[in-house]
Amino acid sequence: MLQIPNTAISMGKYVVSPATHPTGCGRFRASFAVHRAQSSGSYCRVFRFDRTFASREAARLFAVTQGWLQTCMAHPPVC
Repeated sequence: MLQIPNTAISMGKYVVSPATHPTGCGRFRASFAVHRAQSSGSYCRVFRFDRTFASREAARLFAVTQGWLQTCMAHPPVC
């Protein structure tokens, strides 16, 4: 099984930091931050999702996938 790292992942000129958060009912929520630093300034955006997942790994995989879509697509879907 593929293990998704808990740390930041470099995706081109961006860095995606996936995160998971336990809920009160034993499930997990996903979020990620997208960072970009350039000489003229920096960019950071955080995405949080309402959907819950049965496992921490499933939530992390969702966060990484959404981060990849956000950084790779010219016009990413609205989350």
